Amino acid sequence: MKHYEVEILDAKTREKLCFLDKLTSLRLCFPQVEPHATIAEIKNLFTKTHPQWYPARQSLRLDPKGKSLKDEDVLQKLPVGTTATLYFRDLGAQISWVTVFLTEYAGPLFIYLLFYFRVPFIYGHKYDFTSSRHTVVHLACICHSFHYIKRLLETLFVHRFSHGTMPLRNIFKNCTYYWGFAAWMAYYINHPLYTPPTYGAQQVKLALAIFVICQLGNFSIHMALRDLRPAGSKTRKIPYPTKNPFTWLFLLVSCPNYTYEVGSWIGFAIMTQCLPVALFSLVGFTQMTIWAKGKHRSYLKEFRDYPPLRMPIIPFLL
Repeated sequence: MKHYEVEILDAKTREKLCFLDKLTSLRLCFPQVEPHATIAEIKNLFTKTHPQWYPARQSLRLDPKGKSLKDEDVLQKLPVGTTATLYFRDLGAQISWVTVFLTEYAGPLFIYLLFYFRVPFIYGHKYDFTSSRHTVVHLACICHSFHYIKRLLETLFVHRFSHGTMPLRNIFKNCTYYWGFAAWMAYYINHPLYTPPTYGAQQVKLALAIFVICQLGNFSIHMALRDLRPAGSKTRKIPYPTKNPFTWLFLLVSCPNYTYEVGSWIGFAIMTQCLPVALFSLVGFTQMTIWAKGKHRSYLKEFRDYPPLRMPIIPFLL
């Protein structure tokens, strides 16, 4: 069988980092690079010569400034000869997506409750461990806690990640965003001087209905997406509506999970009539729109028969 030789260069300096050939494989006691070898297998071989760069840290590409090759890409199907030149970039220290999600979601749950129970040193000594007389404050705590408990449980039992890790630095950025906003909104909602919404119980009931419907919708979409991808697989399929009415939004948008997520926070903002919540909703909508547009473009590029009427996040508009 014909074997490949793989040369791996540093994408910045062009320094030769590794040359995988017959002699190297014999010297380091690992298999030769076969034509059907995947990029994931080449990463594993590269790690044997450079243990400090474990596979999740590696980005291999055909051009120094090109896109990273996918782990499942097969060497003989790439536009290379029997001596393939790949360029390496270090992605930095990595951390699992599950760890990141659990950390960034557990924080807001805990932080919000500190303000809700008015622990000492937040609002002043006379308010320590006192309780608000406004029903909406208690309802807001229930909704906020439910949202993040739901996220934690989905991370553990529902989500299937196409990528196992992300850069370690992202956890600090993500936690600053989630934890910071949680503290900011919780401070005002649970403040002893907080005043209920302008239109009272009717406004709260309407907002609660929006929140509950969108939370159910978000969960339904996550379950539908989970069923599209078998465990341990990176298979991508076009998501379609199921018998669950909440999934019918797939008829109009590519990422209804984001649509429902934004709707939940809009409902929470209406319920609490709190400016920090509104700003959190706006920032979240902006970021989710960017993600939705990216996923929408990927669907259009990958699937020729992708439904043409779908928009990324808002039906008929965006």
